[in-house]
Amino acid sequence: MLWELVQEQSHIAEAQSLARFFHLYYHQFFHVKEVLVNTPSSKALIKKEQKISSWRIFLLSTATFAFLILFWIVGDFKQDPFITETLSIRGEVLSGSKLFKINCVGCHGISAQGFVGPDLHEATQEMSDKKIINQVIRGLTPPMPSFEIEPQSMADLLAYMHSLN
Repeated sequence: MLWELVQEQSHIAEAQSLARFFHLYYHQFFHVKEVLVNTPSSKALIKKEQKISSWRIFLLSTATFAFLILFWIVGDFKQDPFITETLSIRGEVLSGSKLFKINCVGCHGISAQGFVGPDLHEATQEMSDKKIINQVIRGLTPPMPSFEIEPQSMADLLAYMHSLN
């Protein structure tokens, strides 16, 4: 009971000191703002009558959105040479299985059922081969590491992953 009262008093004292700090900070901030706004040079720069019209906001938003879509489309067409080469190679399931057992079992389990990493049995149905390759070589979702892998080995790993379905 006594300890609870001591803790409560301690929390009250902390709250009071925090309130004092914010009170001082608040007054200092607004004092600085007042000084900056009321100087002759800043008054010349601030035009209270100038407002951005809603049409201007709409046009700027539309232009920004259009540029974002354009960059997304252009970025989608840019092909990574590693991915292109990997997709052009026919992989071998047995080699892919060996690679999987050496590099992936620790996180995805011996039969790719998921452990630390997700279950991979339906990964090729849920993700495109490009996305799977990016995931492997870049480790896009933590805690997955990125792997430096040859295109043939990546094609083998993809073939093995397709065999899991």
